[in-house]
Amino acid sequence: MQYGICNLSMVPLRNEPTDISELVSQVLYGDIFKILEQRKSWSKIRLAFDKYEGWIDNKQLLEITEEQYQELHQQTPRLATDLVEFIEDTNQQLHPILLGSSLNGLSILNHKHDGTFIEGKKVKENLIKTAFLYLNSPYLWGGKSPFGIDCSGFTQMVYKLNGYKLLRDASQQATQGEALSFIEESEPGDLAFFDNNEGVITHVGIIMSDNYIIHAHGKVRIDRLDHSGIYNVDKKIHTHKLRVIKKVI
Repeated sequence: MQYGICNLSMVPLRNEPTDISELVSQVLYGDIFKILEQRKSWSKIRLAFDKYEGWIDNKQLLEITEEQYQELHQQTPRLATDLVEFIEDTNQQLHPILLGSSLNGLSILNHKHDGTFIEGKKVKENLIKTAFLYLNSPYLWGGKSPFGIDCSGFTQMVYKLNGYKLLRDASQQATQGEALSFIEESEPGDLAFFDNNEGVITHVGIIMSDNYIIHAHGKVRIDRLDHSGIYNVDKKIHTHKLRVIKKVI
């Protein structure tokens, strides 16, 4: 088994080993992973954080030892907390990193960081405050950054920045936590899941107070939430059908 770490601000994770394949997620700076399969130009990886799999370009892959992987995997996460920060390499060149990037591998990468970070704190009451950092970020299928993010990438990153681990896809996240019977039982930070006409969960958002929800739909936006689903305050229509409310933490 081989191992790797992301030393760039963001690397696309694709469904197939080609540049034109679907973007399924993103690998942020400092993320570590196992290399499951290597080809001439592409490698299939499994991320340590959420076990998500996909293909990355070998030009964007940096291998590390198993010992380094295990050391980083066991450490308390240290995450960048500004929208954009910079790390400095040994040539004193600056490289941008994004909100939620892992800083645990700085010594392995020979990088320096002087920005803000959070380390190991589980703070449920800060979930909504963190969610607002992504407000108006454009929707991007497979995205996990303030410059493009999907609905489950949004909820995963908000929870991650507050010390909690969610799986990657909305349907996977819906398997976590405890289901609530009514919206009135929910608290700010709980998750609401929505399904399509076939009953498949395809959307997720974070519940706010006073029957509002923040979610990624076109952009990260705030809409009303009722027993039917999400009511888009701009279009004056319901856009998503409510399936279940869950208290994950």
